[in-house]
Amino acid sequence: MIEAITHATDRPSFDNPTKKDFMSQRLHGKTALITGSTSNIGRATALAFAAEGAHVIVSGRDRTRGEGVVTQIRQAGGQADFIAVDLDGSRTASHTLAAAATEQLGGHIDILVNNAGIFPGATTLTTDEEAFDRVYAVNVKAAFFLTQAIVPTMIGSGGGVVINLGSWAARLGLPVGALYASTKGAIETLTRAWSSEFGSQGIRVNAISPGVILTPDEDSDTDPVGVLMHGTPAGRTGHPDAIAAAAVYLASDDAAFVHGTVIDVDGGRTGVAVIKDAI
Repeated sequence: MIEAITHATDRPSFDNPTKKDFMSQRLHGKTALITGSTSNIGRATALAFAAEGAHVIVSGRDRTRGEGVVTQIRQAGGQADFIAVDLDGSRTASHTLAAAATEQLGGHIDILVNNAGIFPGATTLTTDEEAFDRVYAVNVKAAFFLTQAIVPTMIGSGGGVVINLGSWAARLGLPVGALYASTKGAIETLTRAWSSEFGSQGIRVNAISPGVILTPDEDSDTDPVGVLMHGTPAGRTGHPDAIAAAAVYLASDDAAFVHGTVIDVDGGRTGVAVIKDAI
């Protein structure tokens, strides 16, 4: 995901959850594994899920950041544990994480969020084979084999939810990031295929396609990616909490009739013509 910040005041915030935030409980009693959840969209999703009552496994390569997310959740009254992992795309890495998370969560995972991903800034002409393989390994293979490992347990438990993270770049051409865009196109295709494959067995599979979501230390008005939101209905970049709110919806029973869908949370970037200063 391309990540960033907004100055809007009308969004839910999970940055500093308190015990009163753990009251709506739409995910009460649920267990969740969120990959790449030590920062940005993944972190916001972990905080949001915990605030809604889920026991969350925070996973990623950075132990310090991961344990920091866990501490924040626990101090606010939620349940969370950290599992360090490098999802390198190998079946072994994904299946090992699935086994560790399943054990930590008491034998079953209700919600899987395939969020981990990397974005290389290279163009097609500057991408070498090693980079190509690495991006597909992290962005596609890791999610594929993790889903492969977890879905059977979900089926055995009576059902579950898989949420994938796509990207607006999968459907709107850009002069850079072709490799990344292709991996997100693959993830959105897998979302529909998995929904068909597993839907009759009680598994709901959907995806979220974020718009420009920047990190807090980036200037959304001057950032070369952030300016792509100029002229959109939102007129600004998004915050990770907006993606987390969509993930909570998809994970909850509120979305019980939602299958095989990619929800655009992009400020109108892909669905509305962008006309800047045309009038």
